[in-house]
Amino acid sequence: MPHFLIQGWDKPNSQDLRAATRPEHLRHVNSGQVKVVIAGPMLTDDGQPIGSMLVVEAESRAEVEAFANADPYAKAGLFGRIDILVWRQVIPA
Repeated sequence: MPHFLIQGWDKPNSQDLRAATRPEHLRHVNSGQVKVVIAGPMLTDDGQPIGSMLVVEAESRAEVEAFANADPYAKAGLFGRIDILVWRQVIPA
């Protein structure tokens, strides 16, 4: 099954929205709609969240797009941009 990298980039000054929406976001990520391989926030050097990164397994890009668009973070308007890329694991083999 293909892997996909999802990166959701937060809009500026959106820490409060991220914090308020986090519990629903985590429920969505753990919903089983796609298999999440690894996930977590992207951070500035001083530890402030600037986005979310997930590697997921899914049958198709359309399935991943639907999952990303249904994320409560996306629905709340947290993300200024969402990137979805096909990803291939090389290490560890």
